[in-house]
Amino acid sequence: MDFLTDWLTDWLKELLIGGIMGNLEGLFDYVNTQVGEIAVQVGTTPAAWNAGVFSLIRQLSETVILPIAGLVLTFVATYELIQMLLEKNNMHEFDVANIYKWIFKTACAIFILSNTFNIVMAVFDVSQTVIAQAGGLIQGSTDITPDMMAELETTLEGMDLGPLLGLWLQSSIIGVTMWALGIVIFVLVYGRMLEIYLLTSLAPIPMATISHREVGQIGQNYLRSLFAVGFQGLLILVCVAIYAVLIQGIATGGDPIGAIWGTVGYTVLLCFMLFKTGTIARSIFSAH
Repeated sequence: MDFLTDWLTDWLKELLIGGIMGNLEGLFDYVNTQVGEIAVQVGTTPAAWNAGVFSLIRQLSETVILPIAGLVLTFVATYELIQMLLEKNNMHEFDVANIYKWIFKTACAIFILSNTFNIVMAVFDVSQTVIAQAGGLIQGSTDITPDMMAELETTLEGMDLGPLLGLWLQSSIIGVTMWALGIVIFVLVYGRMLEIYLLTSLAPIPMATISHREVGQIGQNYLRSLFAVGFQGLLILVCVAIYAVLIQGIATGGDPIGAIWGTVGYTVLLCFMLFKTGTIARSIFSAH
């Protein structure tokens, strides 16, 4: 009878250990794959992300918004000229050099406005280059080695049946949280790209004000917003990479149960920080 009990216990332990290892190996594989997917998604330029949407946004910006921006620029330039003439004692102290300066400034504003779309894309090209380089480095640092998994399996073999059953249930819960994390990442990554398209579609209007000394902060803040959204991708990538590195401790920790529940805490913290990346990026670039 004791022989049958020992055999059944060993069989259940082997079954649970196999289930736990399968859950955790799938968990680690999913994390590494998720980091790679994020590196690809946030490292993709708006033009390459979806050619159809990009073409639509470009046509909208250049055919609908640009004429409105031209009117804004005309008003801003005329208002600045009137101010410049009146501030010199109602033109009694007129300086011809100021006219040349105004002509040059207006010409630069027209050149910037006519190349607004190229300027906006250049901002994202810079940020995407940085993200692509960081993605390659981060992806290389999140691999789970076979030795780490073997060490965890050795730890599990020394545990009793009861703790193994609890650990198997908890590892299954962790798998569900990882899928929830995948949904959060999907929403943030795709939502960020949609925000980029929305910002790009209205780009000519704030850029039309950038040369004026009084309302130029509108265009300057718009450029800061572009850089903030662009480099938000880097912050998203860094958050997920930190998470991936932290949960590697699950394979080397002396307390597997504590390590797995620590992973739950890391998952919740990661979701919170992913939602904060937009605010952090805007605060770094002083965009509002």
